[in-house]
Amino acid sequence: MNSSSIANLCVVVLYLLGMAGIGLYFMRRNNSSEEYFLGGRKIPGWVLGISMVGNAISSITFLALPAAAYSLDYRWFTPNLTLPLVALVAVWLFIPFFRRSRISTAYEYLKGRYGTGIRLYAAIYAMLSQLLRLMLILYLVVLPLSELLNISEVTAILLFGVITCFYTVSGGIEAVIWTDVVQTAILFGGALVCILAVMLQMPGGLPQIFDICNEFDKFSLGPMEFSFDERTFILMGLTGLIGAISEFSCNQTVVQRYLAAPTVREARKATLFCAFLCMPTWLTFLFIGSCLFAFYQVFPSAEVAAMAPDDVFPHFILTEIWPGLGGIIIAACLAAAMSSLSGSINAVATIWTVDCLRLIRRKGNDRFELINAKIASGAAGVIMIAGAWIISRIPRESVYDLGNIIGALICSAGLAPFMLGFFTTRVGNKAILVGMWAALAFSAYNILNYFGWLPQSLRWDIHIYMAGLLCNLVMMAAALGYSLFRPAPVTEQLRGLTVWTLDRKEN
Repeated sequence: MNSSSIANLCVVVLYLLGMAGIGLYFMRRNNSSEEYFLGGRKIPGWVLGISMVGNAISSITFLALPAAAYSLDYRWFTPNLTLPLVALVAVWLFIPFFRRSRISTAYEYLKGRYGTGIRLYAAIYAMLSQLLRLMLILYLVVLPLSELLNISEVTAILLFGVITCFYTVSGGIEAVIWTDVVQTAILFGGALVCILAVMLQMPGGLPQIFDICNEFDKFSLGPMEFSFDERTFILMGLTGLIGAISEFSCNQTVVQRYLAAPTVREARKATLFCAFLCMPTWLTFLFIGSCLFAFYQVFPSAEVAAMAPDDVFPHFILTEIWPGLGGIIIAACLAAAMSSLSGSINAVATIWTVDCLRLIRRKGNDRFELINAKIASGAAGVIMIAGAWIISRIPRESVYDLGNIIGALICSAGLAPFMLGFFTTRVGNKAILVGMWAALAFSAYNILNYFGWLPQSLRWDIHIYMAGLLCNLVMMAAALGYSLFRPAPVTEQLRGLTVWTLDRKEN
């Protein structure tokens, strides 16, 4: 290991020790399941907002956005343009729904709206989705970091996975949220170091970067026509809109932060803070890609020209950033991953304890629930590490496809029950269960279709990436269709559960 790698590794180790220390500090404050899941519902809105930013930006974002801007343009910013609009809807509508009573998960709303069956269905789907996300994010951050720190992939998986698991299990949601705040600051610091490293070496400084990128149309948001075959402005915008609605309406990691605020006002402050801080964050990482493009136009490199876009940023860190400062950028990349991982681990523990364990054993002994929550967090961490290790045994070119295949396998309509619950009064328990079985049948068909296990006459030329959207549409169509032949639920039973029957009193 050379001196540069040692310096970078020292910076990263100091960062990891700091995260572990935060976990130990908050461990003493977790005396109840309420503290462990929601921090006693007393966390300030600005802190929650920064935490939501950190949770939204994974290691994939940290590495993928610069690569996208370097190789193409800013069209990957287009999906994020819809986020402030959806955040306003969340402030007006979603937050009052979830804060109408002292619930702990998004899926408790579904129980009140429909019943236990759909709540359990959505909760299990959410846990499976979060576990898959954990495996993929940990592995994908290990790919560049193992090379940058000159350590093996297995060592990196264990080192980063164990530290993340330790402070999450020990400190609960407060440790998750406060480490998110620190990690988001490191994230911005690492991005600033990288941009400054380019600017200081460019003969014409910042203006030269803009001139070169304008010359090659690097700031474009993509073609404006509509097409399913190309990532146009319209298609990317629709993709972002659906993703943002899912994020703010039924993602447990976000809903948990709504509920951790002391008041509706603070929850709304957190959401708006997140929405408007995310925009410059994504732009910053896209601009890193622009800086790298301009840098290698001025200082051409045959080695870089032959690289895949994803490899350019790690190469720049290794070759152009001073030892120690490179460690800050590596820590920033790691911070982007760990903030997402810790939030998902805590979300899995919360869902398991509140939505699954309480179906087996009614809430009673809080100490028992707290212990089980910590066991569930630890189990999620073990699955994350084991899953990342298994993925590391698979050829790298199959990693993204593997994630999408598994995602399709567990593909269910996570968004549809909430949208139907919020905006309709006709869809009741039986109708949503019909929609659930239709969604499960579509998922099974989609897997059979993807692997070519169906007769040619039954196959449909559908891209695997469209599975989630179509599954939600299938559920909505089946549930709404069935509801037309059933009596509508009694209005009194829906009080506070739909947009038409919501009591606007803040809590």
